[in-house]
Amino acid sequence: MANLYLWLKAFHIIAVIAWMAGLFYLPRLFVYHANTAPLSAMSETFKVMEVRLARIIMMPAAILAWVLGVGLAYVAGQLQDPQLWFLIKVLAVVALTAFHVVLVRHMRDFANDRRPKSEGYYRTLNEVPTVLMIIIVIMAVVKPF
Repeated sequence: MANLYLWLKAFHIIAVIAWMAGLFYLPRLFVYHANTAPLSAMSETFKVMEVRLARIIMMPAAILAWVLGVGLAYVAGQLQDPQLWFLIKVLAVVALTAFHVVLVRHMRDFANDRRPKSEGYYRTLNEVPTVLMIIIVIMAVVKPF
């Protein structure tokens, strides 16, 4: 069982790193995309980049992170008797997932040549995954509660 836990943990970390890379990069693409003219060649390039990032990297990585995370929680007994640190971590991961959904909605706006938000909004949005990542890592590693 210990060997299974280590394999789950290794692949969970890999999936989380890939997911976080996308969550950091997609809002940065939005910053640059917001400054392009709709239907311009650069706008069309950003659309392709955003869709590929979301569909090929972010979505599979998010699904794997969740599946492997639930597997880890089960093997570690956290699903049967969850501690406070684990509940806070899960809440932060749910928030991270909601953030992912918000990014997909913004991506759809760009795909339809709508720009309802400013460049500054996307710059600020880019900070959200950092805050959530800090909470998640502290809960998972330090387990302060």
